[in-house]
Amino acid sequence: MKKGRKDPKALKETHTVSVAIACTYDAAYAFLSAPKNFPQWAGGLCSEIEKKDDQWIAITPEGRCKIEFTKKNAFGILDHTIMVGRTPVYVPMRLIANNNGCEVLLTLYRQDGMEQSRFAEDIGWVERDLEVLKDLLEQTAGEGDKDA
Repeated sequence: MKKGRKDPKALKETHTVSVAIACTYDAAYAFLSAPKNFPQWAGGLCSEIEKKDDQWIAITPEGRCKIEFTKKNAFGILDHTIMVGRTPVYVPMRLIANNNGCEVLLTLYRQDGMEQSRFAEDIGWVERDLEVLKDLLEQTAGEGDKDA
């Protein structure tokens, strides 16, 4: 191995889940970039969320956690970091345009010491959450079509 390169074995295992959504990019981004909307679709992450003193506090399966969200941007970056105790858990999330719709991609990192079965369980939660998001946004998009 060349000097200065990190050991590739030190890379964390990842799994990316994606879902295509028949909803405009702009409408999906407006919904996803508002942290208050997370409990509507991300049941695997939180059941409630509130802003206290410029911080988002969520009720998660592990208890109360601080979540930091990426600021609104023009690139579809929706990353968030969940503070589990004193350990930050980084969750990259992207929204990309797909013709008249969009796709959401979320990457999970297997955390140090996490059993494979727990990682698989987390992947299952994300898959279910993204399906809920798809149904929610497509239903909302369909309701908008009725007004046209």
